[in-house]
Amino acid sequence: MNDQYGRRIDYMRVSVTDRCNLRCVYCMPGEGFSFLPHEDILSFEEIERVGRIGGRLGITKIKLTGGEPLVRRGIPDLVGKLKGIPGIDEVTLTTNGILLKEQINELVSNGLASVNISIDTLDERRYFRMTRGGDIKKALEGMESALKYPDLKVKVNCVPFCEEDCISLALLAKKRKIDVRFIEMMPIGNGKNFNGKMSEEIYKLLHNEFGDYEIYKKRVGNGPAEYIRFHNFDGRIGFISALSHKFCYKCNRIRLTSEGFLKPCLQYGNGTDVREMLRNGADDSLIEEKMREAVFFKPDGHEFGRSGKGEEIETKKMSQIGG
Repeated sequence: MNDQYGRRIDYMRVSVTDRCNLRCVYCMPGEGFSFLPHEDILSFEEIERVGRIGGRLGITKIKLTGGEPLVRRGIPDLVGKLKGIPGIDEVTLTTNGILLKEQINELVSNGLASVNISIDTLDERRYFRMTRGGDIKKALEGMESALKYPDLKVKVNCVPFCEEDCISLALLAKKRKIDVRFIEMMPIGNGKNFNGKMSEEIYKLLHNEFGDYEIYKKRVGNGPAEYIRFHNFDGRIGFISALSHKFCYKCNRIRLTSEGFLKPCLQYGNGTDVREMLRNGADDSLIEEKMREAVFFKPDGHEFGRSGKGEEIETKKMSQIGG
């Protein structure tokens, strides 16, 4: 399935809930934030149906996101159902890791291929403040439990704010076969109020700290991260530089929000209300047609920092869209 610019769209990020057991400062406000009623969120049967239609359209990879996906019961079973869809080669998960230790065995048993764990600092007090109450020990226990499965790819995602965190998080990859990825802050929702560190700054910082590195030229995973490996490191360091090194020209993804709205681009509010069709008797052929149309008209790229090109700018928080 290609869009109007010839990009092959084969990756769908599916938010299963807007709820989370943390309140990260750049993701959602600490108070006055209302969550969707349960009936407004897509059921697992509806998600599976969209997955089957997506598989016929050329989607081969699905990532489950939130909110925090593991706060919703039955995620391992959903992984298994999606993995069993013809055409779907890989099902992965993004999580904060807090609930991962208790569910990792069932997730892997149902076919989970990869897990991304969001950890922005290893400092216990800073983590508590940034997440408004989170326990870094539980997140790290989740990470270590995932590393016990040799066939499971494990990545740590970090939105860095200070040099100390960049160095300590990079060190996770020294003695572990893990990818640590530094992500530039996206100006969506509460993220507009924060300035994270940019990739070039982190490159220089880590080079000064750890010495020479080799650029990893092979593609890793489903996304746009670029990787390096320092000498004597077992794992890799990745950079997702959506602002400083815009990679929209090779974007391969679409997003399905927890309330069933198909978004071709993170920045813009335009898309297709799949839930309305699912719940009002539309057959698969109509939904497939509308999904194909939404993908075809995917914008050529984001314009963060500008007003855009006439498209409706997204106003929701990241937890409502799906991280």
